[in-house]
Amino acid sequence: MDKINQTFASEFLLLGLSGYPKLEIIYFVLILIMYLLILTGNGVLIIASIFDSRLHTPMYFFLGNLSFLDICYTSSSVPSTLVSLISKKRNISFSGCAVQMFFGFAMGSTECLLLGMMAFDRYVAICNPLRYPVIMSKVVYVLMASVSWLSGGINSIVQTSLAMRLPFCGNNIINHFLCEILAVLKLACADISLNIVTLVVSNMAFLVLPLLVIFFSYMFILYTILRMNSAIGRRKAFSTCSAHLTVVIIFYGTIFFMYTKPKSQELPGEDKFQTSDKLISLFYGVVTPMLNPIIYSLRNKDVKAAVKYLLNRKPIQ
Repeated sequence: MDKINQTFASEFLLLGLSGYPKLEIIYFVLILIMYLLILTGNGVLIIASIFDSRLHTPMYFFLGNLSFLDICYTSSSVPSTLVSLISKKRNISFSGCAVQMFFGFAMGSTECLLLGMMAFDRYVAICNPLRYPVIMSKVVYVLMASVSWLSGGINSIVQTSLAMRLPFCGNNIINHFLCEILAVLKLACADISLNIVTLVVSNMAFLVLPLLVIFFSYMFILYTILRMNSAIGRRKAFSTCSAHLTVVIIFYGTIFFMYTKPKSQELPGEDKFQTSDKLISLFYGVVTPMLNPIIYSLRNKDVKAAVKYLLNRKPIQ
């Protein structure tokens, strides 16, 4: 049986939108355009945050990390998705699936922590402005970002290792665009209770705790803003938080809708429900990283000025 399991687990088949050939062409074009926008938009933000001295602050340091994360996350999954849509090559090796799962889980976990760190940064900036340079020193915010990346990586190693050690008895068809961990666990022919427990613990640490930090940070921020006497000061404070809050709502809203809504269980029209699940996952994986640089640029004068400076900068002769 072990030999059979190993044989069948040597590769997986990603269904994607195989039942909708016309949609595949449409989604290939859309995903390709969005991926190019992700690389361009986030790349410009990273370059601006590095080369423009006005953006050498904790907030833009975290934003640069977020942009780099979005590029890494999409680059680990989008190219293979595009290949499967245009060439009908839907198989992925066991090791390739493990790598894709690792990057997806690591980037998602790290982004949750980074969003929490960014909320704390805004809390200190607005509620304790005089102590902000001391509390959010360069050593502190670099350490905060490093902990986010390291924790996300360790969490992903644990989850990926536990998932890929499971036996897969013949059924190697993943009803998804990519090797998403829940889709892979459905194929296992062994007890996955340990995987479920570790996933619950992981969700508490990387989803719930950062969300609590964000919630209480913004409660204190709102309280502080409402006590301000200056209308200009209130508008400025709201403006510095609006972009981050919008990204948080889109990010967490998509995750909670994707993982908390009832799943279809052998019901008429089940295929439509599963297709909607996959499209929501696609929204989370592609649309959100594309929107992040747009959201942070629209109402941010510093980012606009930095981008305009970079675009108008003359090359050295």
